[in-house]
This record gives sequence, C-alpha cells and structure tokens, in this order.
Amino acid sequence: MKSKISSAFEKCKKEKRPALLTYTVAGDNTKKNSLKILNSIAKHADILELGFPHNTPIADGGQIQGSSHRALKNGIKLKDIFQIIKSFKKTNPLKPLILMGYYNIIYQSGENNFLRNCKSSGVDGLIIVDLPWPENKHFAKKCKNKSINFIQLLSPTTSKDRMKKIIKESHDMIYYISMLSTTGGKLKVSPRKILENYKKIKRLNNNKNLVIGFGITNKTISSLRSADGLVVGSQLCKTITDSIKKRQNPVIKLSKLVYSLKNKIL
Repeated sequence: MKSKISSAFEKCKKEKRPALLTYTVAGDNTKKNSLKILNSIAKHADILELGFPHNTPIADGGQIQGSSHRALKNGIKLKDIFQIIKSFKKTNPLKPLILMGYYNIIYQSGENNFLRNCKSSGVDGLIIVDLPWPENKHFAKKCKNKSINFIQLLSPTTSKDRMKKIIKESHDMIYYISMLSTTGGKLKVSPRKILENYKKIKRLNNNKNLVIGFGITNKTISSLRSADGLVVGSQLCKTITDSIKKRQNPVIKLSKLVYSLKNKIL
C-alpha cells in the first residue's frame, strides 16, 4: 500500500514542482495554538514536520531552540504531542505528518510503546536526528513493520559508499542536510553548489524522494525548486517568536508565510 508521504510527492511531481515541507515545534506557543497552526499551514504545505521539544538538541539552531523552550516551559508532554497529532488527523486524514526529534525521548518511552502511539495517533514518518545509520537499522525495521517511514539523513560529508548503503535501506523519503551547520544558519554554500551535490545523490538512486533542509528560507527557496522537496523550519519558528513579541496572532502570520513560500515554488 502506497504511503501518504509517497502520494504527496507523486502529486507534486505531476504538478512539476517540489513538495513544500514545513517544520514547527509541538506545543509552541501553546498546545491549543500548536494544533491551530498545523491546521492552518496544512492548507498550503504538502508535508508537515512536527518536532517534539528537547532540552539538549544537537542540530537545532537558536530559533528552533526558542520554540522548544517555550513549549517545554508551557508543560508539553509526549502524550500531549500525540493528542495534538490525533486531533489534527481527524480533520486532515490524508495530510502526511512526520514527527522529528531525538532518540532519548523514544528510549525513555520504550521503542515499541512509542511506535504504538505513533501508529494510533496517525504519524506517517519519523526523523530521529541522533540515530544515524547503521545504528538505526533495528529501529528503522520496526518502523517499517508499522508502516511508518523512517527517514534517513545524508550530509555533504557522507561518503559515496555510505550513501549507497543508506539509500538502499531508506524508505519513501531521504533528508539531505544542505550544509555543515545547525538549523536556521545562513547558507554557507551557494544554491548552485547545493544542487550539484543533490544531483550526485539522485544519480545514485533516482527512485527515492530526496528533500533538502537547513538554510531554506523565502529568499532561497525558489533557486532550489528543482529538488523533490524543500524543508522550511527556522523561519516558521522565528515568525512565531516575532508574533509573540508583537502580540500578534502567530496562526495568521504563519498561514501567510507558508502561502507565500508555496507561491515561490509553483
């Protein structure tokens, strides 16, 4: 059976454009607003990434760390995150949702228990930043048995031999980290160079959907539109931060931002 993630990419390819993937943190800036934000941006985004907050992130830049801090300060728990997802899926059953975070939370919850909750709430995929291949092979197999995509990560420093092995064992989507940086950093390489690296990966296996993340904003997104998908996260988190400071509604601001991002890749 075809996954929702795979179906979303197929739809975008028929429309001759990349998939737009958005990232927000569960519980930012409140549990209620977090659900409203997902419902709002789902109208324009093709795939949603939802981060579970962590107090010691290794890949997240300042904007996402700020979002996580607000969510944790407001008392968000893993059970709340699954409830947010379940509520979202009631009104958006076909919209793919990827849960993104760190392995310690999964370990504390127990892998089997965590995956049961993922399945029952409607999670379509997982990105676990600090669980690389081949250490993730056992857990990735568990995910596949539950029909949950385990999304592998590649970076500019991943060797060709390692890439081949990761691609072979990947599911419906692979995430290419565009540069050596935390999320939200300014692009240290040109979009042209990113696409050169991207095309090298695609030549290794053209059948897997490959998205680009890190450093993608409304200023750079149109120059990378030949990719299968583009992930925007820190800019969304910054929009929430700015809205809170100005006492504006973050839901409305994010909806307008994602709408503008979508228009840049059409």
